[in-house]
Amino acid sequence: MSEPDRTTGPDRTTGIVQRGLYYDELELGARYLHRPGRTATEADNVLFSSLTMNTQALHLDAAFSADQPFGQRLMNSMWTLATMVGASVSQITQGTLVAQLGLTDVSFPAPLFHGDTLYTETEVTAKRLSSSRPGQGIVTLRHTGRNQHGEIVALATRTALMWCAPDTPEETP
Repeated sequence: MSEPDRTTGPDRTTGIVQRGLYYDELELGARYLHRPGRTATEADNVLFSSLTMNTQALHLDAAFSADQPFGQRLMNSMWTLATMVGASVSQITQGTLVAQLGLTDVSFPAPLFHGDTLYTETEVTAKRLSSSRPGQGIVTLRHTGRNQHGEIVALATRTALMWCAPDTPEETP
């Protein structure tokens, strides 16, 4: 008789389901280092810029960019932002996010180029239970993106509506 497959099937007790963290599990001041990093490629830049209809020559035209202040094409900053937030999903919000509520304080203090590797970290800067949505809480996350040299290339503050852990008594606000 063969051993049952412990990685599939409707019975969740036979396998481990990857998920993010519930509101209750997020600690103020905790800093999550998301690994592995993501090396930015020319294909990423061209595809993302094309998909988003961003025809900025600084992303697509090597000859034009060579005569500009950075001397080469820049990664599309929206790719950098999206990749930075995306890097946090499996560790923080996978299956525990209700909705992203907003992004603020987005900045790009240094450029990211083809061939650079983006490393992301996330700090939990605030959290509170929702006053209008029982079983949910609002969490503020500060994302920081660094290149392989440790230079900060992107910053963003993200507000997320998160599920509280199931069967956990709610705190009183």
